Amino acid sequence: MENRRWVEIVEENIQRFGDLVVGIDPFLPDIPHVLRQAGDAESWISGYVDFILDTVEGSVGFVKFQSAYFESHGLVGLAALSAGMKRAKAAGMGVILDAKRGDIGATAAAYARAYLAPGSEGGSGDFEADCLTINPLMGPDSLDPFVECANRFGKGLFVLCRTSNPGAGWLQDKMAGNRLISDRVADLIGALSSPETGSLSPFGAVIGATVPQEGRRLRQLLPRSIILAPGLGAQGGDAASIHSLRGNRSGDLLVPVSRGLTRIEDRDVSLERYRAVIQERVDQFKAAIVYDYHMTA
Repeated sequence: MENRRWVEIVEENIQRFGDLVVGIDPFLPDIPHVLRQAGDAESWISGYVDFILDTVEGSVGFVKFQSAYFESHGLVGLAALSAGMKRAKAAGMGVILDAKRGDIGATAAAYARAYLAPGSEGGSGDFEADCLTINPLMGPDSLDPFVECANRFGKGLFVLCRTSNPGAGWLQDKMAGNRLISDRVADLIGALSSPETGSLSPFGAVIGATVPQEGRRLRQLLPRSIILAPGLGAQGGDAASIHSLRGNRSGDLLVPVSRGLTRIEDRDVSLERYRAVIQERVDQFKAAIVYDYHMTA
């Protein structure tokens, strides 16, 4: 699969598969017992990642790997993360690494190289994503190395703006001067892109599907940005909330679902049944969030 810029991946894969993003969060209590192999207590992770990719390949255009779940299992987890990311990219899926990195100066530049630069250009070669989530709390200068790297290599960024967790309003809904902090972050995200009329920006925002009122306001500030909208399903977001975050461009919204797709209550279920459950849920979520932009034009 030839290298494509992030915006190209979004535009092409949205047309083929829709805007559902499958979240891959390896958490042992949520998956069938049969996927935990005998022997090495951590060896189940790579098998689990392969199983999920086997199940959804050809049905979805995007996957999101939550880095923390892999990091918590040490080198075995990181090896599974690297292999999973490479496999998904080779299959043509858009790969989002949910690492929420953020720092200043040389440290931010090192994070950017690790996750956004190809191995041939000084990157690690192990964790190269198409798009990375980052945290803007330390200010605009902390974003500069990520933006430079994304521009250079055709990558995307999702900047935390108004998140879906219950405590988000403690800071994000506070006033700073005469503006809400989330509005100031949205202004910052919007200013990262060159003013190309009509095109999607590679610099997007994380805005929770659980806060549709805030999301509608922020969308007005981010007309060209892709919004990554977590919170559908397990966190209480619904399809109406999702649609409130859409703009007027196909591809300007991606909807990640993790536990809502892969968590299973009956851990004694067979692999065949588990695969069928995930496929059914993928179809249900895709149907719930489908949207025809032509009908609103």
